[in-house]
Amino acid sequence: MTSGKESTISFYQSAAKIYPREVRGRYARLRVIAMFALLGFYYLVPWLSWNGTPLVLFDLPARRFHVFGLTLVPQDFYLLTAMLAMAAFTLFFFTTLAGRLWCGFACPQTVWTEAFMWIERYTEGDRYARIKLDRAPWNAEKILRKGAKHLLWGVFALYTGLTFVAFFVPARELFAAALSFQLSGWALFWTLFYGFATWGNAGFLREQVCKYMCPYARFQSAMFDKDTLIIAYDAKRGEPRKSLAKKEGTAAGDCIDCSICVQVCPTGIDIRNGLQYECIACAACVDACNDVMDSVNKPRGLIRYTSDVHDATGKFHIFRPRAIGYGIVWVLVVVGFGVLVLTRSPINFDVVRDRKQLYRELVDGGVENVYAVKLSNKSDRAERYRLDAAFIDGGERVMLDPEEIEVGAGAHASITVTARSDDPPPGVSKLAFSVRGIDQPKHADTRQATFLAPSDVRRSEHHEERHED
Repeated sequence: MTSGKESTISFYQSAAKIYPREVRGRYARLRVIAMFALLGFYYLVPWLSWNGTPLVLFDLPARRFHVFGLTLVPQDFYLLTAMLAMAAFTLFFFTTLAGRLWCGFACPQTVWTEAFMWIERYTEGDRYARIKLDRAPWNAEKILRKGAKHLLWGVFALYTGLTFVAFFVPARELFAAALSFQLSGWALFWTLFYGFATWGNAGFLREQVCKYMCPYARFQSAMFDKDTLIIAYDAKRGEPRKSLAKKEGTAAGDCIDCSICVQVCPTGIDIRNGLQYECIACAACVDACNDVMDSVNKPRGLIRYTSDVHDATGKFHIFRPRAIGYGIVWVLVVVGFGVLVLTRSPINFDVVRDRKQLYRELVDGGVENVYAVKLSNKSDRAERYRLDAAFIDGGERVMLDPEEIEVGAGAHASITVTARSDDPPPGVSKLAFSVRGIDQPKHADTRQATFLAPSDVRRSEHHEERHED
């Protein structure tokens, strides 16, 4: 039994808001460069064209996907799968080598959060000014600063949403409709949805996405080994930590316990407590600690990129079994994707014999079979194709009607073709159908189909009847 008041612990409580401090240094500059490069790529690509076709456009109504000069159709879905596999193994390979490099410098959540934090610092001030503003009662200044921040956030988020939709709708048409307030339907829905998601994730959730929503933080340990680069605190050198005021005359490490490494961390962790899954390897703590070490005349590197093996031996091992294994698989996937792209046929061709009738005997002794020919033109212009067919065994050419097909750009044609042979092999034979572009002879493909004709007995009787007549 317990006496007095019983205490309760709530497992459902809101997390304390994190106010990241601005930091300058080598890695901060790299993050800024990565942010401008990735955001510039994202916002610029929908406006670029290649030979009159958008550089990247997922045209869902037409079921055509334009990706850097390559036009894909639903039949090329395997290429999209290969692209995803290549992206996944690229992430695995570089994670093994450099840890969470993706999270700290290239993840969309990191990039947009960095941009939103810039806006926040511009409208509300530095870390201490933001803390003071949040604790202050609502007044004209607070309303003005908060309102300006959310206005800029909202404009930036809506522009982000519009750009996202521009990957599915031509950008010039989309933005013209948006500026004239004529945006409607799915374009309006996805613009608002993606804009709201950007505003919420980069403005409010921030580190919560990395901590609780992103699966990558959970399974990254499966790709780590003792040689993987991580950001770590040198406890041997830094401990025992003491402030400058208490260091005089006492044994102390280089860490002055200023907690600036905690203040600059976007996820609010203390890197001095060891490697934690919340760490996104942005290296903000490295820049901050190096700056502090410079100010107290101590060597840099108290917090640094390192590995377990490097701490023990002083050496980095890049070529090791796990890295080599991931590297080989990654190279194979990249090469395989390249081969698939280079060997991809610009047409999709299929031939199916009409099963409603076996064959048709003609008065002059010839035999006809009927086929359904399906042809898809994957190119960006209309093409004319010539059809040919010949017996595989004998090589005799078969007359086709029609012999030419015209298919529009990105269109699909399905026609009925009659194949006639004056002296076909008896019974069941194999025909080799071929299609070749008239204007583009390199656009060619072949398929096989069966050709049915009367048996030897029936044909001999038929020829005897014709001879008697």
